[in-house]
Amino acid sequence: MQFQKISIIGVGLLGGSIGLAVKRHRLAREVAGYVRRASSLKDCERAAAVDYATTDLLAAVSNSDLVILCTPLAQMRSLAQQFLPALKRGAIVTDVGSVKAEVVRELDSLLKKNGAHFVGSHPMAGAEKTGVLAARENLFENAVCVLTPTKKSNAAAVRKLDLFWKSLGARTLRLDAAQHDLLVSRSSHLPHVVAATLAGLVLNPAAVKTQAGLCATGFRDTTRIASGSPEMWRDITLANRKNISQSVDAFITELKKFQSALKSGGADAVENFFASAKSRRDKWCSKPISISSE
Repeated sequence: MQFQKISIIGVGLLGGSIGLAVKRHRLAREVAGYVRRASSLKDCERAAAVDYATTDLLAAVSNSDLVILCTPLAQMRSLAQQFLPALKRGAIVTDVGSVKAEVVRELDSLLKKNGAHFVGSHPMAGAEKTGVLAARENLFENAVCVLTPTKKSNAAAVRKLDLFWKSLGARTLRLDAAQHDLLVSRSSHLPHVVAATLAGLVLNPAAVKTQAGLCATGFRDTTRIASGSPEMWRDITLANRKNISQSVDAFITELKKFQSALKSGGADAVENFFASAKSRRDKWCSKPISISSE
């Protein structure tokens, strides 16, 4: 038993999956969940993702050893400020946000004043479906989870959190928060922007009526992630706007290279465009990149 009590703030897809995995691996004696709406309590009960759910934030956090923020990024600071009075001295607080620099900057000093330890986390797992009823106990198995401790982070808290994610089946990696945000702007955030743009363009109601009927498996697969939570992706893109803007610029540059080759009728250049992409993706798929924790 790793913890006496774990509190999950926001019991949706990620929070619910954490709760299910914690219970499956028996990592805590008690798993509490906080939800904003009373209507969500029944869903938490149906999913059995936590031992109990409540709309009382202080009750959810009280006497907890590990508090995990699983809400949209824009809500995290406010919620942390609200639960400070109930936060146990020495407690570990983390999050699951996909942008880290802003969260680390805001929460590290805030929680340290209260005697708690904040260490940022980003489990690279998810789905286009949202809500606790979509939660899965195996969501984090073999997924990469990035930890973003600072030089001032409590070493024992970092080790304990690292072990926690590994206990859920994740492979951990430690990165500087700024470096993390740059890298995921390309590999995670840009694909969502591209998928949303493609879905918006092709499925525009003003398009020819038969257009949607000609969208088959390839289009469905390419745009799957465009079905993600608009609120969540609003917060992510605004929080990481500088890096994402640079990634969009780089993407447009590559598209223009292809467009130029297409307009000139350069068969070799067009084929090389697809061949290079195929080769890189095939290599990535056949030999997953190994990672190591610091």
